[in-house]
Amino acid sequence: MSYTALYRKYRPNNFSNVVGQETTKSILINSINNNHIFHAYLFSGPRGTGKTSIAKILAHAVNCENFKDDICNECNTCKFLAENDSDIIEIDAASNNGVDEIRSLRDNVKIMPTFCKYKIYIIDEVHMLSTGAFNALLKTLEEPPSHVIFILATTEVNKIPITILSRCQRYDFKLIDPTQIEDRLNYILNNESLKLNNNVVQYIALNCGGAMRDAINILDQTLSLGKYENTSVEDVENLLGKISKELVIKFFESLINKDYKSVIEMTNEYINNGNVWYLLLYLRFYTDYFGLPEKSNIKWM
Repeated sequence: MSYTALYRKYRPNNFSNVVGQETTKSILINSINNNHIFHAYLFSGPRGTGKTSIAKILAHAVNCENFKDDICNECNTCKFLAENDSDIIEIDAASNNGVDEIRSLRDNVKIMPTFCKYKIYIIDEVHMLSTGAFNALLKTLEEPPSHVIFILATTEVNKIPITILSRCQRYDFKLIDPTQIEDRLNYILNNESLKLNNNVVQYIALNCGGAMRDAINILDQTLSLGKYENTSVEDVENLLGKISKELVIKFFESLINKDYKSVIEMTNEYINNGNVWYLLLYLRFYTDYFGLPEKSNIKWM
């Protein structure tokens, strides 16, 4: 049997499993509880922060017959959606961004759902639509049939026309707190009956840029090393192609102390290890604050 990536295996399927985005979750849950469901939603924010996951959960939740703070997974609609998601249509705007695709969507929205109360259209990376496609979507988005809900997701909300934005209920997703990411990674490890050192898990949580999907992917790669409890932070640094904190400190100390021989030695090491871009960033930081060293002070090897 083929291996299932951890980020797919542990993708949340209800609101209670979503990590972070507490404000967004709270508003969506309350709106469903009060039957105050909007016809179009826009989820914007950095990658890997739960936009598509919450879009799928929302699509399921608005159709749940016994929804009370979360999906029941017991009603006929929940059972139907567990086997058949024909009433939840996902569109990748990156590869379906033309006028013809949106015109086809505009014609299909008139068709009633197969089983559910609402037919849901999730358009991912919606900013990739062409100008013509946005124009074709505009009228349908403004006055969709009562059985249709649109959920748009984007990482670049600045590229979406204001005419589209003004017709959606917008939710801005935030980067996830490293502590929450660390807790989720430990939950996954416990579920998989695997162990990593706490400092390794913490390092992953701090170096995923606030993106849960990236964190779980790094965890997956780390576990692929096969070292488990013997995995070190250095192993993960090498995996990510990053320079260790100790080397950074040593590099700065050498610059400040004008030990240019050590600087050149470390430079060669960084280049050989493929870390030249990190080195350039550190050099840019140094020269911005301390200026360039004089040529006469550099003792070449």
